[in-house]
Amino acid sequence: MATLEFIRYQHQKIELGVDSIGWSKSRKNPIPKLPQIIWENNLPWSEANIWALEQSTTSARNIKTVRSSMSHIYAYAKWLESESISWRHFPERESERCLTLFRGALINARNNGYIAPSTTSQRMATVIRFYKWMDKMNLIDSERPMWKERFFKVKIKTSFGLEHTLRIVSTDLAIPNRKIISSLQLEDGLLPVSLAAIKKIINLANTSASQELELMLKIGFFTGLRLGSITDLKVGTLENATHMVNTGWKQLSVGPGARPPVATKFSVTGKVLIPQDLLSSLKNYSTSTRRLKRQALASLENQNLLFLTRYGNSYNGDDSRAVNVEMSRLRSKGKKEGLTVFRGFHFHRTRATFATELMKVALNFMTVDESIQFVREACLHKNESTTMQYIKFIESKEAMSDTADAFTNLFMGLGGIDKDD
Repeated sequence: MATLEFIRYQHQKIELGVDSIGWSKSRKNPIPKLPQIIWENNLPWSEANIWALEQSTTSARNIKTVRSSMSHIYAYAKWLESESISWRHFPERESERCLTLFRGALINARNNGYIAPSTTSQRMATVIRFYKWMDKMNLIDSERPMWKERFFKVKIKTSFGLEHTLRIVSTDLAIPNRKIISSLQLEDGLLPVSLAAIKKIINLANTSASQELELMLKIGFFTGLRLGSITDLKVGTLENATHMVNTGWKQLSVGPGARPPVATKFSVTGKVLIPQDLLSSLKNYSTSTRRLKRQALASLENQNLLFLTRYGNSYNGDDSRAVNVEMSRLRSKGKKEGLTVFRGFHFHRTRATFATELMKVALNFMTVDESIQFVREACLHKNESTTMQYIKFIESKEAMSDTADAFTNLFMGLGGIDKDD
């Protein structure tokens, strides 16, 4: 099966001599962990790899965006090999073309709950964007059109009241991501789990997962940090933890402005809350024989990372694939043991759970405005509107619970009415 590899790409430039041509290192910074796709026969998918390189050298895109795009192309490559179809396969019959068949496979996977609707739409859109680039660069020669283009007009109004009409180009292969707008939706479209579910998840992780995943789950549930930040935590982050004045909270500094820096979404710098017991557990782990053995295998730049794989690599270096694989195994184990809490459980739901429970507690002791500010700072939300979603979620859940009770009582009452009435 095809593989996704990560390389350190060093830019080079041509040097012309009197009677020779050579290469020398460019002054441009190297690209760390540039994604590259290798087919099952060990040959590179040159077109896709060149696309990744071009994307990485464009100032409008960062390397994480490129890795995300290449993960979709990688999924497409695996599907092509599993179906024994060439990426150049565009026969006369439209239903037999590679892109049409892949679109159908994605929709089928979405309908069966294997991938999220948003991922389905993004994956198809990325593959189409890749083919458009190949077509523009004359890297693919198809006798027939690969898709049919569709044109839409969208009217937008500026803050000054002026209207503009945008002409949007799409294709007949695009998969719409239709969502139901609901007050029961939180950031990233994820829902929290109950306190009882947290206990069951952590207990199973303690017995059936690695110590690293167990600690990562605890950090997610009890600090609200995203997985990308958790896998970038440093030992120094724990050592520099501060005490929140007049409270029992401890705080960790994260973001590009922290010392040491820790990756965050939107490069937000701030302090996150952490319980003292969890902080102590993490400090004990940081000096444990298990972690020190991994540190001994790590490169110099990774040695201060709190979490390392058994080979001494960064969990963050493979876009958290190692964590996702272990999470998949944990879900399978949970389902085998009849634990329904693992149905649809993904790591990112730990963050939604933390923010929801923190907001519930805050509303008991603070005003609404104070609660919003408190949770916003704790979760490093870029916008206040994101924090407001948790207020609406809690209010909606309570309202639905009251409505359900009233509805049940109504029909219970109706059930006792005499037929004569």
